[in-house]
Amino acid sequence: MFKDYASRAVSTLWLLFINGLLTLLPFIITAGIISFCFKLLKFWFSPLKHLQQIFPLLNGIPHSEFIIGIGIIFVAGIVLKSFVIRYVVKIFETIVDQVPLISLIYMSVKQLVQAFSPEDHLSFKQVILVEFPRAGVYSIGFQTTQVGSHFSPNQQKRYFNVFLPTTPNPTTGIFLIVAEEECIPTKLTTQEAMTLIISGGIIQPDSCKVN
Repeated sequence: MFKDYASRAVSTLWLLFINGLLTLLPFIITAGIISFCFKLLKFWFSPLKHLQQIFPLLNGIPHSEFIIGIGIIFVAGIVLKSFVIRYVVKIFETIVDQVPLISLIYMSVKQLVQAFSPEDHLSFKQVILVEFPRAGVYSIGFQTTQVGSHFSPNQQKRYFNVFLPTTPNPTTGIFLIVAEEECIPTKLTTQEAMTLIISGGIIQPDSCKVN
């Protein structure tokens, strides 16, 4: 009898512990991610502390390097709208393009960032489904450009370059060359597909929800 009560008590306590853990876990993970991002940004912005000598009023403000960094980002966004600055950036990229390793890293990162930009309408043509990594299993991919005839595996078919992002970091992924008939089109927008991928399918757009 005593063993039964003890077993039930342990089971109840364990169930309460699991329920509490599952309730608090999203808050803990969210707080951890925010804390990590805050420390990472603080490290990136740490060189801006030297600018406090120019603006003494910022010395009394905690984490003032964030204010300086955000201000610089806004100013850069405004200035880059200028044709002259764009021309200077083009010259800089031309110089960087001459350095073998740096040019590969810089241009790859730039193209990837532009592809995920909300203002970019050219890099990702369409969100599709592709049978990968095996038949019967489908992955979300981004159809980019058509493969040139000189590189096409079969001259009688049309092939497309497809980028398959990974979860939860969509900036990494797999590059595939897929035949047109194997690209299954979807009605997802780039932002909806990215949300679905980053969350591992937990956060679904309305078009994917089961009624």
